[in-house]
Amino acid sequence: MQVGILKLMAVSGAVLALSACAATMPSTGGPGPAKTVAPASLGQRDLTPDEKKIIINAVAPDLKDPESAKYYWTKFSALTTSDSLNYCATVDAKSPYPAYDGRQAYIVEIKVSGGRVIGATMALIAGGKDAALVAKMCAKYGLSPN
Repeated sequence: MQVGILKLMAVSGAVLALSACAATMPSTGGPGPAKTVAPASLGQRDLTPDEKKIIINAVAPDLKDPESAKYYWTKFSALTTSDSLNYCATVDAKSPYPAYDGRQAYIVEIKVSGGRVIGATMALIAGGKDAALVAKMCAKYGLSPN
């Protein structure tokens, strides 16, 4: 009986860990909704249009042509008790530094109230070869920009 319970717990843990691997497709220009290509994972949700606007407002000042940027959204934790979290994702955009044009990974620190994003501050953005550095920083927070 105890062996069966332990197996069930192990399988449940593996399913939960794998469920955190949800991918999204880009929106079609700007803050529109992302199309989910994997089942929504437990404890995660899509950002609302208003929450996306808050994040866009934090990212846009670091882009050369923010109006042409295409954002790729990742899931957001629906189960948060903190009022400040990190969020990682990517954006296709022109950088003030040509070597970084194209896909850029970023981290923003977000302020949360009542489980909703109410503010965001840019923490780190990089493209080109340096996008891997941002992905590595995201991993430290248990996040992925992809």
